[in-house]
Amino acid sequence: MNGQVRANIKPGITVLIVLKQDQRTGKLTKGIVKDILTNSPNHPHGIKVRLMDGQVGRVNEIINE
Repeated sequence: MNGQVRANIKPGITVLIVLKQDQRTGKLTKGIVKDILTNSPNHPHGIKVRLMDGQVGRVNEIINE
């Protein structure tokens, strides 16, 4: 699922995010959403979230499990 729409993202779901330092390479990090940091309903680069382990990045993909 698309990570650009805020309504698709809820705390507790598993997502793939791109961390700030990985933006050049596009390396994805898997984790569980703790907080949603973007206030706007959508964002072209992905909604910014904080994972349970404290890492912050933009959602690239939502994983359905």
